[in-house]
Amino acid sequence: MLEEDMEVAIKMVVVGNGAVGKSSMIQRYCKGIFTKDYKKTIGVDFLERQIQVNDEDVRLMLWDTAGQEEFDAITKAYYRGAQACVLVFSTTDRESFEAISSWREKVVAEVGDIPTALVQNKIDLLDDSCIKNEEAEALAKKLKLRFYRTSVKEDLNVSEVFKYLAEKYLQKLKQQIAENPESMHSSSNKIADNTRVLLQNRVKLTLPRRARPTVA
Repeated sequence: MLEEDMEVAIKMVVVGNGAVGKSSMIQRYCKGIFTKDYKKTIGVDFLERQIQVNDEDVRLMLWDTAGQEEFDAITKAYYRGAQACVLVFSTTDRESFEAISSWREKVVAEVGDIPTALVQNKIDLLDDSCIKNEEAEALAKKLKLRFYRTSVKEDLNVSEVFKYLAEKYLQKLKQQIAENPESMHSSSNKIADNTRVLLQNRVKLTLPRRARPTVA
């Protein structure tokens, strides 16, 4: 157990190509809703949810990052301070699957090897799949990542992804505290402060209003 008055805040980034279901996954998990209409994320978005993991109060701060190259510099700024990562590809998008290793490298370059899960979304569309099961499993094995198949539309395995990452981070945090008790108070405060700064600077890190592309 951690101290009773300590709230654990975990910053998770959800990463992958555009239109793979990153925004929908976060909306489903945090708000319990699903919308079929696709709206491209401009820069980043942010939602949070309070949960209990192994009797610990945990605040998950979920950062939804744009999957298009034109937002690369913006999204990289939001990787910093991340403590867990979800890598997402779509069952019906071969290119999104082939881009996973590149996304993984971008995250590791900014924050190192943090708890990460590989997610194949839209398994409700398996009849239209362009990725073989063995390929996806082989990639997870190669990257040494826990692998989940999800359907945000049907709310299948979405909660399990975030619960797993929260548990992995808590294990890591408790190990750090055992080795260095002083780190107990710095970890959550640091991530909370970092998040406040990023939220305050969000306008500066996104495109100027008149230059933003129209979102359908």
